[in-house]
Amino acid sequence: MLIKPPRLRQGDVVGLIAPSGYTNDAAIEKAVRNIESLGFKVKFGTYLREVFGNYAGSSQQRLADLHAMFADPEVKAIWPIRGGSGAISLLAGLDYALIRRHPKVLIGYSDITTLHLAIFRHTGLVTFHGPVASSTLTPYATQHLMAVLTDPQASYTIPMSPENAERAALEPHFGVHTYTHGVATGPLMGGNLSMVAALAGTPYAADIRGSILFLEDVNEAPYRIDRWMTQLDLAGGFANAAALVVGICQHCGPEHEDVSLTLARTLALHLHPLVIPAVSGYSIGHIRNQCTLPIGVRATIDTRAQTITLLEAAVS
Repeated sequence: MLIKPPRLRQGDVVGLIAPSGYTNDAAIEKAVRNIESLGFKVKFGTYLREVFGNYAGSSQQRLADLHAMFADPEVKAIWPIRGGSGAISLLAGLDYALIRRHPKVLIGYSDITTLHLAIFRHTGLVTFHGPVASSTLTPYATQHLMAVLTDPQASYTIPMSPENAERAALEPHFGVHTYTHGVATGPLMGGNLSMVAALAGTPYAADIRGSILFLEDVNEAPYRIDRWMTQLDLAGGFANAAALVVGICQHCGPEHEDVSLTLARTLALHLHPLVIPAVSGYSIGHIRNQCTLPIGVRATIDTRAQTITLLEAAVS
């Protein structure tokens, strides 16, 4: 059974935390501008500015901030300032009972994927794969973020970004490529490819059976994309999903290898054989014009229309 967090309203307080990589004053200032520009107020996590190696403080400090925001009745949403790495180390220590008692909006992508998948699996709380607090919020990103978080509707259709389509003329990976056409319905599941793969076989893994599985990554060589896709296919079977959607994978061409497959050919290895709807180049990922997808909410993908339609409200 899904637990849907209360919708956000103008003037609500948003908790700003860093559960993954460390941050800096410039990013914090940008995040504050973003949150206030959307009509919300900001509350800083106690350990927001901590640095422990490349992490934003120790795992205990990052857990403390996350738990404090869920427990704080003033805070209505929790918005990580960035991804990076390190959130996976929090999963075993998360107080899932606390989260279940105090359902709130949690937004982010990249390394935040681990929190989305673990929290959904152990609580049923709908969380949101979308921009981090320090993202550059374009009109497209803002429109679909606010629609999903503040305006519950029985049905909401998300088209792909026209700005991304324009970039495809010079950067082909920004273009939509359909391997298998079709219409499919299922719960939305997925996120950052490397993190979804890292959780496979653990108590926090995504259940991709019957889902609209969406995946994306950044700054990864094709051989690593291939390895993680293979790992997920072996663990859960892409054919058991309702549909497979790959977002826009930025900077994922060959690195320094003398001989390498391209990203396009690598994706084709995994998507072309599928009989379920399979596409790449959707407006998901480490890009400015990204949509916000609620984990666990039922949706329909239509490959010919190039849309994802939410079939229920993601907030209460």
